[in-house]
Amino acid sequence: MLPKVYFVIPCYNEEEMLPYTIEKMLQKFDDLLKKGLISENSRIIFVDDGSKDKTWQLIKEATKDIRFVGVKLSRNCGHQNALMAGMSYALKFCDCVITLDADLQDDINVIDEFIKKFEEGYDVVYGVRSSRKTDTFFKRFTAQSFYKLMRAFGVEIVYNHADYRLLSKKALEFLMQFEERNLFLRGIIPLIGLKSTIVYYERQERIAGKTKYPLKKMLSFAFEGITSFSVKPIKYITFAGFLMFLLSIAILIYAIVQKIRGQAIAGWTSLTISIWFISGLQLVALGLIGEYIGKIYKEVKRRPLYLIEEIAKDEHE
Repeated sequence: MLPKVYFVIPCYNEEEMLPYTIEKMLQKFDDLLKKGLISENSRIIFVDDGSKDKTWQLIKEATKDIRFVGVKLSRNCGHQNALMAGMSYALKFCDCVITLDADLQDDINVIDEFIKKFEEGYDVVYGVRSSRKTDTFFKRFTAQSFYKLMRAFGVEIVYNHADYRLLSKKALEFLMQFEERNLFLRGIIPLIGLKSTIVYYERQERIAGKTKYPLKKMLSFAFEGITSFSVKPIKYITFAGFLMFLLSIAILIYAIVQKIRGQAIAGWTSLTISIWFISGLQLVALGLIGEYIGKIYKEVKRRPLYLIEEIAKDEHE
C-alpha cells in the first residue's frame, strides 16, 4: 500500500512566494503519484503563522484543490510552533510527514529519496545541505559557528540540517509527547531515538520575498536552542566565578606583601578595572540565570503553543 504523505509548509507573509510554491508543489505531487511513491490521499498543508498580507487568501484559494489543506493560526506563534500545528493536524491522517519551508530553497527533488528511505524502514530522514557555496561569507561563517557552538554546549544536533525532514507516524507520536513550550525541533527530534538517516541536497536561491531569519532572529534562535537544551552556560559562569575568586586571593596576597614592603601605590586604574570587570561578570551571570528562570516560568504556565483559528480544505473531502 502506498504511503499517505503529508507535506507541512509554514508560511509567514509569503504573498510573493506562495503562487510559485503552490505551482511547484503541485508538479511535485503529480510526479510522485506517477512514480507510485505516494498515495492519492496524500495532502499538502499550508500553515499560516499569523501573516499580515494576503497569504491566507491565497491558501484558501488553493484549497479548492482537494490536495491542499490550510491551517490558520490566530496570531504569529513562530516558525517552530507553526510546524508543530501542521504536524499535529497531519498525525491524524498520515503515514509520514515531510516538513519544508515555503521559499522552496530546500530542493524538493530529493523528496523521492526521503520517501524511499521511509520505505526502507527509517523513521526520521534528515535533509542536510551538501555545501554552502550559495551563501555569503558572513552567512556561511555565522551558520557554521551556530552548529559548532550548539555542539560545544552539548546540544545533539545534525550539522547543516534545518527543518527539512521526514518523520514517520511513530516518530510524530513520540514527538507529541515532548510537552515543552520552548520549542527547538532541531534539538528535540534527535532525542526521539528512532532509526534515522541523512539525504544530502543543494540549497537553492530564494525566488521571491524576503528571508524570515535575519541575523537578529538567528542569534535569538541559537540562544533559544542553547538555553533549552544545555546547562553548560551556567557551569561556565560558575567556573569563571571560581577563577575570579582564586585571582582575588592572589591579588590580596600580593597587596599585603607590597604593603609590608612599603611599596603599596594607591592607583585608581586597577581599582576601577576590578570593579567594572567583576560587576560586568555578575550582571552576565544574573542575566543568564534569569534566562533559565524565564524558561521555567513559561513551562509552568502551560500556555498553548498555538491556537488554530480556521482550517480550510475542499468541502467535498
